[in-house]
Amino acid sequence: MIRFLLDGELAEIDESDPTATVLDYLRYTLRRTGTKEGCAEGDCGACTIVLGERDGDAVRWRTINACILFLPMLDGKAVRTVESLSRGGTLHPVQQAMADGHGSQCGFCTPGFVMSLYARSIGALGTEGTPVKDVIAGNLCRCTGYGPILAAGEANPPQTPDDSGIAEQLRAIAPARAGPGWFAPESADALAALLVKHPEARIVAGATDVGLWVTKGLQDLGTIILIGDVGDLKRIEDGPDGLTVGAGVRYTEAKDALAGLHPDLGELVRRIGGLQVRNAGTIGGNIANGSPIGDMPPALIALGAELVLRRGEERRSMKLESFFLSYGKQDRRPGEFVENVRIPRPAPDTRIRIVKLSKRFDSDISALCGAFAIRVEGGQIAAARIAFGGMAGIPARAPACEAALIGKPWSEATIEAAALALAQDYQPLSDLRGSADYRLAAAANLVRGLWLEEERLLDV
Repeated sequence: MIRFLLDGELAEIDESDPTATVLDYLRYTLRRTGTKEGCAEGDCGACTIVLGERDGDAVRWRTINACILFLPMLDGKAVRTVESLSRGGTLHPVQQAMADGHGSQCGFCTPGFVMSLYARSIGALGTEGTPVKDVIAGNLCRCTGYGPILAAGEANPPQTPDDSGIAEQLRAIAPARAGPGWFAPESADALAALLVKHPEARIVAGATDVGLWVTKGLQDLGTIILIGDVGDLKRIEDGPDGLTVGAGVRYTEAKDALAGLHPDLGELVRRIGGLQVRNAGTIGGNIANGSPIGDMPPALIALGAELVLRRGEERRSMKLESFFLSYGKQDRRPGEFVENVRIPRPAPDTRIRIVKLSKRFDSDISALCGAFAIRVEGGQIAAARIAFGGMAGIPARAPACEAALIGKPWSEATIEAAALALAQDYQPLSDLRGSADYRLAAAANLVRGLWLEEERLLDV
């Protein structure tokens, strides 16, 4: 039995399909049709809802895409939809501002925008100090009516609500933690024990990619283990030597800590999907999924990150680049899971640059992502770690490019030789996001940009 709060009232679902989506439940069971299906892949934001989790005596709210959210992921949470905002017939101030400013054209996307702006008005996760345009970057308006929508957001500045009553109600709910075909452990120990017993089970963190396997690929995932409530995997430890980030830390939660290592890391996180995606997707999920165009692995590889994997009580660590073996294959044994990633703090004299190229600036998958960490001593390049995503079947380092740099003078000629050496490192494929020739030329230009950026800074 899945139990959650809907508008402050207890709701229960006796649902046998663990991958049924919250969107379908809202629309076809509850007839809350304000939540729309625009893409069924977490891209357009038309299905945006607000999900709340108890955080001590308060509630931590976050926007999320209902179209790729599985029903058991509601267990023990609080839910608000666009219908929640006008109960009793009075419009919420965000809705009123949208109406007064003519912020709706065809109207299809409007409920999703309203929910994103509402989340900002209550200070939800990822909205604190965030410009309105970034809050709604995960909501698409096909009529291009963004001006009045931005104005409606600006007219409703964040205020901290009193959610103590909701927190108490959530405290009283005893989450099921398991149901037909799914488990939702609370600790890493419980997760480890489950995976030893069910090594074939599919681990689901935010479902930002796995959800598409269901909605687009119509796959049967079999038994799933939801790790969104595993507190041990949500820790961020910031020490003098670097960061240790739990595999269950969501991108929104990790952004500030990563930006503290280098601003380019924070900017990279800002461009990983829309806020709804970053509120669900996790650091460990992006790594364990092993996508060749995952945004974070190239950056972490360049910084020399290590991965910690666990099976039962056994742990092992490895350099992140060693985890990726070939397309769709990682060095992860049955029953093993990613526990955390350790990211060294870059030396002060390290030049770092991380660049993502995509067809659309916001909320788009990389065509190419390059990450560079280069240390120069006395005018000579003492060390270089360079990694790319989108250039091979896995995110991978560029050994020939690195060799062309190490021990050479920091000069335009050295950088040019390194750019040309990339042809020895990669044989990229052509797909909808870019041809092989484009990718190779663009990657070489990113290397050349290391020199050009330094020259630009010297001119300032």
